[in-house]
Amino acid sequence: MTRGEEIELQIDSAAPEGKSVARVDGMVVFVRGAAPGDRVRARITAVKKSFAEGETVRVLTPSPVRTEPQCRFFGVCGGCTWQHVAYPAQLEFKRTHVIDALRRIGGFRDVQVHPTLGCDQPYGYRNKMEFSFGDLWHLHAMPGEAQEHASGEARFALGLHIPGRFDKVLDIDECWLQSATSAAIVNAVRDFALERNLPVYSSHAHNGYLRNLVIRSSVRTSGLMINLVTFDDRSEVMEEFRDAMLQKFPGVTTIVNNITARVSQVAVGEREVVYFGPGTITERIGKRVYRISANSFFQTNTVQAERLYDTAQRLAGLRSDDVVYDLYCGTGTIALHVADDVREVVGIEAIQSAVDDAAKNASDNGVRNCTFIRGDLKDSLTRDTAWQSEHPDPDVIIVDPPRAGMHEKVVLQLRALAPRRIVYVSCNPATQARDLKILCQDALYTLDEVQPVDMFPHTVHIESVAALSIRKSL
Repeated sequence: MTRGEEIELQIDSAAPEGKSVARVDGMVVFVRGAAPGDRVRARITAVKKSFAEGETVRVLTPSPVRTEPQCRFFGVCGGCTWQHVAYPAQLEFKRTHVIDALRRIGGFRDVQVHPTLGCDQPYGYRNKMEFSFGDLWHLHAMPGEAQEHASGEARFALGLHIPGRFDKVLDIDECWLQSATSAAIVNAVRDFALERNLPVYSSHAHNGYLRNLVIRSSVRTSGLMINLVTFDDRSEVMEEFRDAMLQKFPGVTTIVNNITARVSQVAVGEREVVYFGPGTITERIGKRVYRISANSFFQTNTVQAERLYDTAQRLAGLRSDDVVYDLYCGTGTIALHVADDVREVVGIEAIQSAVDDAAKNASDNGVRNCTFIRGDLKDSLTRDTAWQSEHPDPDVIIVDPPRAGMHEKVVLQLRALAPRRIVYVSCNPATQARDLKILCQDALYTLDEVQPVDMFPHTVHIESVAALSIRKSL
């Protein structure tokens, strides 16, 4: 094989990063745009020592699991990877990904991995969507017809970034991950900006006005937030914007303006002005109601977040006199979800604003048996341990680390604490398998079962909840 060559391939299976796998004379070829079971004509884009990469040019024989994507921008936009694959097949691919990581990285052979818990509604599931304004480059066309527009021309785009490129924005008028109302708001905001000739922020020139549009909606309550992120403060524009949005969308409950002069493209303001409503919305998960501000973290799939927390709660095997440590607790959603079933919950989180939000969430919900502590876990469990004298040793530990998994010091300290059960919630099966291998060394813990939960249909992402029980004392 050589770069640029086109060859026919039979696609065998799915790969973790949204690609599919074919084999030619023993060499693995990772192919974009294909589905397991397809026969395709593919163009080779890279050739390495032990594998090659390619992209689908034409589907010769479609797979039984191939389906028509609902979104006309699929294939150009980076929001979805698997819309061309039937949803039941996506769920099985994700379960296989978890199993493969446990076997290949963790060395686990006979673990019970349950079928993936899927979404009842695999479209329109996101309660938050973040869109970008673009001026230098954008694409505005159907897949396969995309035209690139040079930066010298006056252009305007409101949509999502092209995969791997922060200088290209796909101008979209629909998105199937959000509600129909949210999509309509995007189009209304675009019209408002174009009618008034509002300039888009340029990271190159460090000037302009419009940066991001963030829409947050409640699934269990009536909250609907429009958050316009801008480079500077233009109150007269925002007042006109507020009036225009409320006239078109009377269901909007709050409108805010986040203002930031940072070069960073993160859609978070250095300060915030509320132009309508309370500046927050509320959402319910289980028994608890959470207040969500424009910049606060909250799971973007409300229904599946509740399933995820229910799964962690079930696998923890909680008893009424248990002390639970919730590590990497964030804003305390898991801690509050299990609080009624146990004697005490101690949450530890490195980010102070998240700790503050967790404490407020507990107070707002009348929960009195949760304590939240700020600390870097690799220090809080090893050196800065004064807080432990104020709380009993844990009977159960629930961990929900970031994609990088746990620091090895944290894993080893979990072994030293030796709780009766450990529940490991992960968004990365590879790092989860790595950490589980250490936890189970010397037969200290048994990996009892694993439950995948699909939080993000049509993407490569999968949550995985693992349950461990102790076998012997150190």
